[in-house]
Amino acid sequence: MYDILIKYFNSYAITPLTGDQIDMIQSSFVAKRYRKRQYLLQEGEICKYSSFIIRGAMRQYRVDERGEEHIINLFIERWWASDRESFLNQTPSGYFIDAWEDTEALVVAQTDLSNLIIHIPALTQWIMKLSANFTVAAQRRISAAISLSAEERFYDLEKTYPEFLQRFPQHIIASYLGINRETLSRIRSRIVKR
Repeated sequence: MYDILIKYFNSYAITPLTGDQIDMIQSSFVAKRYRKRQYLLQEGEICKYSSFIIRGAMRQYRVDERGEEHIINLFIERWWASDRESFLNQTPSGYFIDAWEDTEALVVAQTDLSNLIIHIPALTQWIMKLSANFTVAAQRRISAAISLSAEERFYDLEKTYPEFLQRFPQHIIASYLGINRETLSRIRSRIVKR
């Protein structure tokens, strides 16, 4: 389990992590299993942990006053699941994060992750790249939401994250795209007819 995380961190490092650094990482992360529908975070809680997904899938969402879920993020293997704002600022979250599949993850507390970044310079490169990737992905989603049609957003998702279409059911994909299930069904049926 830890070898996947170490390989992931090494992919961002200029020089491979040392044995002492690997030991520090392994002592800071805790293996955790989430059953399908088990919460990592509920609205109003402070996000105390960031989870590196080894196996499984999770989703981050908000529930409106009508009880309708609005998917904010989807997470799969080798992705980090957390409410970044709540985790970094230690403030109450406005989101839920739960396991969509049975999930194995390595979790780290905010203080432990900060300590690792201070003591392992290679992790500074990782956090900078992760932050840049997050910013780019967020800009892409905002741009798609305001400038692309529902069909174009679906094609963009299919091209960018094809594994989402295999892992998550239609109602979650529709919510992630900001469309209703009927619209997604029409888009998929047009694709099949082509």
